[in-house]
Amino acid sequence: MLQRLCLGLLAAVAAAAVAPAHAQTPQPPAAEREAFIEQVVREHGVPAETVRDALDRARYQQGIVAAMSRPAEARPWRDYRPNFITDGRIRDGRRFLAEHREALAQVEAEYGVPAEVVVSIIGVETNWGGFTGRHKVLDALYTLAFFYPVSGDPARAQYEADRQTYFRRELGNLFRLVREENLDLHGLTGSYAGAMGWGQFMPSSYLAYAVDGDGDGRRDLFNSLPDILASVANYFAAHGWQRGEPVAVRAERAPGAPEWRPETWRRGTTFDELASAFEQAAAWGYRPQEPGVERTPRATLVTLEGAQGMEYWLGFQNFYVITRYNHSPLYGMAVYQLAREIAGGPVSGPGTGTAAP
Repeated sequence: MLQRLCLGLLAAVAAAAVAPAHAQTPQPPAAEREAFIEQVVREHGVPAETVRDALDRARYQQGIVAAMSRPAEARPWRDYRPNFITDGRIRDGRRFLAEHREALAQVEAEYGVPAEVVVSIIGVETNWGGFTGRHKVLDALYTLAFFYPVSGDPARAQYEADRQTYFRRELGNLFRLVREENLDLHGLTGSYAGAMGWGQFMPSSYLAYAVDGDGDGRRDLFNSLPDILASVANYFAAHGWQRGEPVAVRAERAPGAPEWRPETWRRGTTFDELASAFEQAAAWGYRPQEPGVERTPRATLVTLEGAQGMEYWLGFQNFYVITRYNHSPLYGMAVYQLAREIAGGPVSGPGTGTAAP
């Protein structure tokens, strides 16, 4: 009896050890994996064995799939805003601005991007380097490149396929990045989406927009503040930041004007498309609350579900540029409003004061 019991327990333990491991570590289809390796070799000149070894060591992370399935930008503005614009974050941002005013002034002079906007981005992304992410970048991009979450909704099928393609390209760019910048592929950590450093650059952005701000011959977005500040500003400048031009202003809807919520804010949408959509909204009675913006009439309408009802904003070219960092008008508005608070300036309209920490 005892022998049978022991044998049964051993069998159960063995089954438990094998089944969960197999269930928790899915493997990409062999053909897809080999096609990816060939692509990296062809596009980036990385040896096939280097890529193959890295993929062997990469690990699927279910938590990353779950996180990607519930993005913060899916929440309404009234719930989204308090996570980013708090008394504590404003104080920390003003302190950071004061401590690094000279370096930020140099960056602003060179790239035309206000110091407070650069500070705000870094604050929103990583709390000024306080939390740059705990996920291995290789694991994050491997997971999303081969196992991007599929909802089963036919309306989202193309979007989900495009996103998986995007992350597969980013995984390929990661191999090129670690070679060019002499980074430790297996030691890199970042967000669940694979973004890295104080400014949370994806590999392609790191390659395209990172700047050697301290002149040491490297582009270090993890430890060099001059590199970090210059790279964030360069990202905005490269995406069309207009020096000295406004970002956004509050708007009001004329009595009787239809409630209009444009559905055009999506990845790949150009500012010209958004501005054209606003022309229709303007004809319906949406007007800026602040004077002085008539000289920059091209704008897009941004509608937000605020704590005190619907908010209407006009976002100009520079607002659109902020959303090249994250393609959400909520993100763009959070960065803009935090920047205004850090600079000590007011944010227009009711319901936009500082939130409690």
